[in-house]
Amino acid sequence: MGKAKAPRRLGDNEARAVLRTIRVSPQKLNLVAALIRGKKVATALAELEFSRKRIAGTVRKTLESAIANAENNHDLDVDSLVVAEAYVGKSIVMKRFHARGRGRASRIEKPFAHLTIVVREVEEKLEAA
Repeated sequence: MGKAKAPRRLGDNEARAVLRTIRVSPQKLNLVAALIRGKKVATALAELEFSRKRIAGTVRKTLESAIANAENNHDLDVDSLVVAEAYVGKSIVMKRFHARGRGRASRIEKPFAHLTIVVREVEEKLEAA
């Protein structure tokens, strides 16, 4: 016996990749995620390649993973993929202290974040003349 297999959360034309516990603040990661949200995959990869943000390389690898999942696991066409969703979640925050003058201390927070990228296959719209 056993319980039935859980239904797939994404549509048949979607694939995703999740990267957990990235050492960057969610606010900074969301700036890079907003850069690629809603764009075609080729354009998003190019934008991440030439972005000057430190975390852009990590986001690019996650996007490439989502593309590979779409191609290998779900038989989707890579040329017609669009970044449907790119969202950021909070993870742990490590607390450290920094010694200050007069015997005081101040807190340093080292935040972590999660990144989820969902790619979706869309049909090309034919323009009627």
